[in-house]
Amino acid sequence: MAKKVIVIGAGFSGLAAASCLAKEGYQVTLLEKNDIPGGRARKFEAEGFTFDMGPSWYWMPDIFEKYFALFGKKVEDYYELVRLDPAYKIIFGQGEELAVPANMEELKQLFEEYEEGSGANLEKFLKEAQYKYEVGINEFVYKPGHSILEFVDFRVVKALFRLQMLTSMSKHVEQLFKNRYLRELLKFPVLFLGATPEDTPAMYSLMNYADLALGTWYPVGGMHKIVEGMVKLAEEQGVTIHLGQNVTKIEVENGVAKRVVTEKGSFEADVIVGGADYHHVEQHLLEEKHRRYDEKYWDKRVMAPSSLLFYLGVNKRLKNILHHNLYFDEDFQQHAHEIYKDPKWPSKPLFYVCASSKTDPTCAPEGCENVFILVPVAPGLEDTPEMREHYYDLVMERFERLTKQNIRDAVIYKRSYAHHDFEKDYNAYKGNAYGLANVIRQTAFLKPKLRSKKVKNLFYTGQLTTPGPGVPPSLISGQVVAKEIAKLFK
Repeated sequence: MAKKVIVIGAGFSGLAAASCLAKEGYQVTLLEKNDIPGGRARKFEAEGFTFDMGPSWYWMPDIFEKYFALFGKKVEDYYELVRLDPAYKIIFGQGEELAVPANMEELKQLFEEYEEGSGANLEKFLKEAQYKYEVGINEFVYKPGHSILEFVDFRVVKALFRLQMLTSMSKHVEQLFKNRYLRELLKFPVLFLGATPEDTPAMYSLMNYADLALGTWYPVGGMHKIVEGMVKLAEEQGVTIHLGQNVTKIEVENGVAKRVVTEKGSFEADVIVGGADYHHVEQHLLEEKHRRYDEKYWDKRVMAPSSLLFYLGVNKRLKNILHHNLYFDEDFQQHAHEIYKDPKWPSKPLFYVCASSKTDPTCAPEGCENVFILVPVAPGLEDTPEMREHYYDLVMERFERLTKQNIRDAVIYKRSYAHHDFEKDYNAYKGNAYGLANVIRQTAFLKPKLRSKKVKNLFYTGQLTTPGPGVPPSLISGQVVAKEIAKLFK
């Protein structure tokens, strides 16, 4: 009889783990709390508008290609990709915008317009970033992170110096570029990793290679098309998916997890994978004696930001925006300080606007736009309807002023989403949106472990363990945990 595996949570990591384990011959059941798979990458529809609820950037296309190739499949078997050009734009103030072209020669020329000699420096910067990407992805990211011994290898130790693990991203960028706009363009991708450029190792310039060289893409129909593709693949592998199954307990006997209990019943298991929030699975589904970490440990973790989100249906076409728009018209350092150093609701936040209807008219009724606004905020804040409205007015005033048009009067659908929603829908620790921050002391083998120390057949996957936050890392996390289980449980 094939061993039974229960995977909790149908986000990217849970779906990847389930499919990989099913391919290895396990009998896999996937339990998802919500009524639609995808975790933070769910979608919803309202009044003719379609909204991706979370991730909206498609970077690192090679990671997705490698994943589907594990099953003899291609990305295009499940969804269509288009490359965005311009990839996105950054707005620094009234009339001060920098649109990032997809073509590398055009990009170098753009850099030269801002700072003489910066085109050659960009080439040098991206060559180093390519090395980091290739080594980081091939040597580091697919490691399970059990201990430092995984990294005691001549190639890896030698690479550590070139990877610049002990230099900050901020210092690395500032050594090569003096222009403020170019510096902020190169620093912004690490915000996806949940830390400031000052606290992020320069190794993560690999994100710039992913951004500027590999490009920004869009799956036609929205990011949820990736989820739909992964669900179809999982079912092709024989995975059974149960939606609307809120897990309440993992029952353990003599150090072995025996079953998963939900509000609707129970499921026997030989192996269990927690693809839901790690803190929630460990602290709320297990008895205290079976937990590897305590609340003090979790409270000391540096969390990536939460987000205040607005989903808006607008009854007209908007001017002066692209698919992706970053509004950096206020002080970058001050906003970062109010997220990481002195957690509070930000005084003058930066924000991001996505309008996928600019690329894909199926996302909104004819002549309309679907607008997604994201304000990064500290986790663990008090989240009230009044606070959300305050920031809606603050952000929309700037959005209208910088794009030179009235938008609020054209909003015919509006929904907000913040800490309480992340906690309610995903059991997200402190209402975080992205997981653990990728600071040095939470990198690789210093993350919460993917295998329980006290329950020998319990494993974890997702953004609170190896390799970290983001869609591609979550996809990799599911593959890594499946490989570990296959080694230990035949």
